[in-house]
Amino acid sequence: MDELVVEPPQNNSSITPRNILFGKYETGRLLGKGTFAKVYYGKNLITGESVAIKVLNKDKLKKDGFMEQIKREISVMRLVHHPNIVALKEVMANKAKIFFVMEYVKGGELFAKVVKGKLKEDIARKYFRQLVSAVDFCHSRGVSHRDLKPENLLLDENGDLKVSDFGLSALPEQVWNDGLLHTRCGTPAYVAPEVLRKKGYDGAKADIWSCGVVLFVLLAGSLPFQDENVMKMYRKVFKCEYEFPPWFSGNAKTLISKLLVVDPHKRISIADILENPWFQLGFTRPVAFSVEEINEKDESNHDVELEQRRTQSSPPFFNAFEFISSMSSGFDLSNLFETKRRRGSIFTSKCSASAIMAKLGSVAKSLNFRVFCEKEFKVKLQGKSEGRKGKLGVTMEVFEVAPELVVVELAKSAGDTLEYTKFCEQDVRAALKDIVWSWQGENNCQ
Repeated sequence: MDELVVEPPQNNSSITPRNILFGKYETGRLLGKGTFAKVYYGKNLITGESVAIKVLNKDKLKKDGFMEQIKREISVMRLVHHPNIVALKEVMANKAKIFFVMEYVKGGELFAKVVKGKLKEDIARKYFRQLVSAVDFCHSRGVSHRDLKPENLLLDENGDLKVSDFGLSALPEQVWNDGLLHTRCGTPAYVAPEVLRKKGYDGAKADIWSCGVVLFVLLAGSLPFQDENVMKMYRKVFKCEYEFPPWFSGNAKTLISKLLVVDPHKRISIADILENPWFQLGFTRPVAFSVEEINEKDESNHDVELEQRRTQSSPPFFNAFEFISSMSSGFDLSNLFETKRRRGSIFTSKCSASAIMAKLGSVAKSLNFRVFCEKEFKVKLQGKSEGRKGKLGVTMEVFEVAPELVVVELAKSAGDTLEYTKFCEQDVRAALKDIVWSWQGENNCQ
């Protein structure tokens, strides 16, 4: 197999050679191939986990001018970790090849189901919900997929949908000064009319059109815009000329009619899709948005418990080396000491631990967060309103470094990462400025 790095057997010539990639993955059968890549089944030799390994030829990519596209695809896939998106585990390379190690999705393409005919409405609704959940998450990261179609929607062993192939996706830096994208790309039958017109377009709105075409295909078993002549098909797209099969329900027709709207400014938004009656029918919040709820107690009990915590003698001791390495922006050694516990936002204070705990409690309530005690000098905050991925959860823990120096660590425990970052940068910093001595990585001690 010339695409793979092969390690020869050692000490026993009778052993059958195994295809070993960088001493970490054993590669097997070919799963599929395209113009620039081949995808192989693989297995992690350490964990035994099945993976898919996409192998790309560097020379061919450079010759055809696709290296920047590959770099962009890597950047995008590192941004979009979601239950309904194929996960990129790692990227490796040698002088000749680039290797994408990805989540192995063994259920095949959704296209294979559609080829056999239309899907039952409840099944189509399930896939559409998962598609919208994934697309909404991408858009929250500033990513437009730009090639949504059943061939790029995979199914796992549980029958859940996974969006794949971000090779044509766009990042915010690709937007021109007019705030729009201008690259014409995608599969014609699924592409929004504004993209086909070779004018600037909003990538997120174009994705919503493609979602509408996908939904039509799932329910009908055929495309809404079809013609042997491509130009005639384009004209149908520009005029939004299609017919509903007789078995479509009224609510399905209504939703698709709002998705397939030629004017992108009048096209339904994802927020409105989530509230649509057809989408909502039998709806239970998907795993992607679920959050483990904290057992709520009476508010007065919270106050009593917080006051008890504040009277404890001292907070946990913060290891001096951890403190130095985490607080220094130019001497960050965290990548050399991987632990299950990832550092969140950190600041130092010269206030007493009990004063800090009191301040954290009052700030949380002023920001409309519920406060729960987890253990000594550690509280958990939970937002009262639903965010993109449920209610935001934040833990705050106080550590003692020296008699007159305390470290406070903030970390996201639930909810959306961008919402957490905004919460820390805009709300927490302003509210705690009177007790903060220095924030992590900042030389602003006063």
